[in-house]
Amino acid sequence: MLGIYGGTFDPIHYGHLRTALEVKEALGLAELRFMPCRLPPHRGVPGASPGQRLRMLELALTDAGPEFTVDQRELRRKGPSYMVDTLVSLREENPARSLCLIVGLDAFCGLAGWHRWRDLFALAHMAVMQRPDALVPQWTGELAEEVRERRTGEAGDLLASPAGRVVFLQVTQLAISATGIRRLIGEGKSPRYLLPEPVLRMIQSQGLYRLG
Repeated sequence: MLGIYGGTFDPIHYGHLRTALEVKEALGLAELRFMPCRLPPHRGVPGASPGQRLRMLELALTDAGPEFTVDQRELRRKGPSYMVDTLVSLREENPARSLCLIVGLDAFCGLAGWHRWRDLFALAHMAVMQRPDALVPQWTGELAEEVRERRTGEAGDLLASPAGRVVFLQVTQLAISATGIRRLIGEGKSPRYLLPEPVLRMIQSQGLYRLG
């Protein structure tokens, strides 16, 4: 099964890497691809360029092992980086392969606002990451219908079909955010120990995220 972990990764940090590892192990993923987006539909333009964010990802994954890879297709595609387009292209490459889109609980709660969101379930499973102390919301509306029909508590169910199931996974969500890292740098403070050292060295050498 192939896992897809999308985001701006502006910059990549240990919060991303730790949750990715836990999801990979929980689901037994053969491969997990980090999918950096070029132009996020639901937030502002990233502070670093697509090429810079790609390079930071590559640096962060240098010693991560062959199961962690970077997929550049969203960086190469013009226009907003809609996940449905990405999953369509992946599905065209291998119609029978199980795909699993990895999202945080907050993102999943807003899924009904995504472009062609209902089509996502026909293209991939979804693994929803949540903190151990987080309460899963009482779903309402159209999303509630999808959760009720598709939810499973067994990771093995995702291997039985190419797409269509939803699983909630408890992960260690470190209190680290890319926004917080950018703020520290803008204030002239060090974000050391929040992200891999090679990524920090690149940020420092290129003067990324500094104000003025």
